[in-house]
Amino acid sequence: MKIYERIRDDIRTDVTWNRVFKLGKQGIRAAPAAGTLYVLEKFPIIGWLPRYDYRWALNDVVAGLTLAVMLIPQGLAYAKIATIPVQYGLMSCWLPAVLYMFMGTSKDLSTGPTSLIGLLTSDIVKDLVKEGYTAQQISSAVALMMGVYGMALGFLKLGFLLDFISYPVLNGFISAAAITIGLGQVANLLGEKHVGTGTAHIIHDVFSHLSTCNPRAVGVGFGGIILLLALQKAGEKWGNKNRIVWLLSITRAFIALVLFTGISYAVNGDRDSKNFLFDVSKVPSISITSPKLQSGTLIGKVTGRSIAPFIAAALEHLAIARAFGMKNNYVIDASQELCYLGVTNFFNSAFTVMGVGGAMSRTAVNSQCKVKSPLSGLVTTAFIVLSIYKFTGALYWVPKATLAAIIIMAVIPLVGTWRTYYHFWKTSLADFIASMIAFWVSLFVSTEIGIASAVGFNVAYVLLRQVFVRFNSIGSDSQSELASSLDAARGMPARIPSDTRVFRFNESLFFPNALRNKTKILDDIQTYHAAEYGRTHGEEADRTWSVEGEKRIKRLRKRARTDGETLPPIRVVVLDFTKVNFCDVSAVTSLKNFFMELKKYAGEQVEVRFVAMSDSTRHRFERAGWKFLERGNSVPAEPSSTTAIRVFNSIAEAVMAPRVSVSDDFVEVKVKGDEEEGATITHREKQ
Repeated sequence: MKIYERIRDDIRTDVTWNRVFKLGKQGIRAAPAAGTLYVLEKFPIIGWLPRYDYRWALNDVVAGLTLAVMLIPQGLAYAKIATIPVQYGLMSCWLPAVLYMFMGTSKDLSTGPTSLIGLLTSDIVKDLVKEGYTAQQISSAVALMMGVYGMALGFLKLGFLLDFISYPVLNGFISAAAITIGLGQVANLLGEKHVGTGTAHIIHDVFSHLSTCNPRAVGVGFGGIILLLALQKAGEKWGNKNRIVWLLSITRAFIALVLFTGISYAVNGDRDSKNFLFDVSKVPSISITSPKLQSGTLIGKVTGRSIAPFIAAALEHLAIARAFGMKNNYVIDASQELCYLGVTNFFNSAFTVMGVGGAMSRTAVNSQCKVKSPLSGLVTTAFIVLSIYKFTGALYWVPKATLAAIIIMAVIPLVGTWRTYYHFWKTSLADFIASMIAFWVSLFVSTEIGIASAVGFNVAYVLLRQVFVRFNSIGSDSQSELASSLDAARGMPARIPSDTRVFRFNESLFFPNALRNKTKILDDIQTYHAAEYGRTHGEEADRTWSVEGEKRIKRLRKRARTDGETLPPIRVVVLDFTKVNFCDVSAVTSLKNFFMELKKYAGEQVEVRFVAMSDSTRHRFERAGWKFLERGNSVPAEPSSTTAIRVFNSIAEAVMAPRVSVSDDFVEVKVKGDEEEGATITHREKQ
């Protein structure tokens, strides 16, 4: 009996048990509303379709047709990278677009086969075909597992795990992948037969067998490159002025495919297949087959190896969606995008395909077409299905050299320039080393080992920093000066203007928390301050297709019990670096993106001010090209430009310094700490 009493008393007084019970009750009360909201979030079309303007239909039809025309040659080319029969690349294209219409949160994003997914799939295909499986069976199994991983992260909202791959690592990995893809197509470009695999072997074999290359294939291949390059440059120079040039430029891959396929049929049509003047793709007639799953044994063999293709696809997909959401002023839901990526790969895999994800080139073209909503995906799917049933016979004559030319021209923009890596070198030696590990190991060993080793280096570096942490020594010679500076840094004003917001970071800024901290700061600003869309953005109709951003802000304001109609604007944002003793390239890049997103919301007049930066942190920003103005300097011409950030010793100085415009409505200051999120937010209450 005494034991029972002791257990009951322990449960009643134990802090952990009390917290569990409290959170459990809160969860039970919130479950019905949260469950309904969760289900609705999985189908964003429910929110934006009722607000669809029929005048947008023409833009969506044009964009949908344009993407379909781009997808046909790219689907064939990227299947070739994946080392599967090219018709299965085209088969991969029809379902993702229509699913995105229901589940997507970006109006611009185009999904389908990509060069990066093709490369990572090819590594798995080359190993497992030796065990008797066909290439298309293996690629379908990889796509299925990519779908499983995507659904797991998306439905459980675990997308933050992808933040552990830093920007420099991703950059080095993608650059190496692009070079590997390009080198893999040189043999087809030159018509060479005896070229091995692996970067070193390809380089050796290409130069060793130059004398045996097919001059007719060389003519077709380099003719395709010249045509693609000429149309690209023409579009860059005259596309904004001439609609016809712009259309020719964005459909250049399709034009090259049609032109050289016609030439191929003209010179090879009357010849025996053994005597063709150059190799052709020999795409057979296909149709959409009944869905079927691959064998459990094969799925088990690709389970672990599918992680790398999924990570690469997810990071590329989310980066593109975020970039175009910020450019065109709407909000994407990262967790929902992962849900879509998982669902589309899972169901698409049943039709014998390769994995799919967001593609930069097609997304850029979609945006240039002034697409208004994801409804364009319906048009894309309809045209792709028509092509599968009616046009695949003509694809038999597509020259392999032409597909190689399309692939090479598509991956060139993915290779990072020397300026990118020099920027890493100047900013952070550790980040430069991580990017180099990702680049060289991916290039000469394997992409999977490359990204794993670079991430491992980053994790080890962060842990070692915690082991060998630095400290300050305070003696009689320095105590007064150091103590006074610390007190000044902690200084908070008694009252701050209603157009000002203060954020204090509780931890160092680096790749695992950089994106999350940026998102938390923007959420808080949108919760307590009104937007200035009228002066800083274009027509209202261009932003109202999506309701995700508005719903998110409404939820944040409802939770905070703020009235959106009476909220003040934001003019000054103060970032307190008192507790930040380390930052990396990801943090610097994230803050740079924060400035751009802040301007989108608050207008060009908003100013960002830094407080209490340590010498090492400030030096890191300066190495990245930032310039700082001391507190006594005048207000810069561009308040939130990274070339002119004002730095202060204390929050009080930063808050009360002259600004572009200062409100007379002052309020009391309240400081709310959130240790788990790594930032302390200074809230204000309106008088």
